[in-house]
Amino acid sequence: MIEILSPERCGTMAEVRAGVDQTDRELVALLARRFGYMDAAARIKPDRGAVRDDVRKAQVIDNVRAHARAAGIPDGVVAAVWEVLVEGSITYELDRFDALRADASAR
Repeated sequence: MIEILSPERCGTMAEVRAGVDQTDRELVALLARRFGYMDAAARIKPDRGAVRDDVRKAQVIDNVRAHARAAGIPDGVVAAVWEVLVEGSITYELDRFDALRADASAR
């Protein structure tokens, strides 16, 4: 097993790849947490029309652009990733909203 080094300490591609793979595992764990909040939103929102909130979507993307700039990484790339993430989150939340209401009406 290769030790996970900071990017600055990597001297081989194996070390870089190990760091990338570890970072990806951490990102997936964070995404699972984020989708948990989509589950909560689907449970809490009173109606299906409340799931898509374009004002909030713009706010989220503006926030991550600012965080990316502060971190010194390309804010356009981060915004593009978040565009896909937010749209996927909306689709997921709509599915969860529908499933929760279907389960409730089946009882």
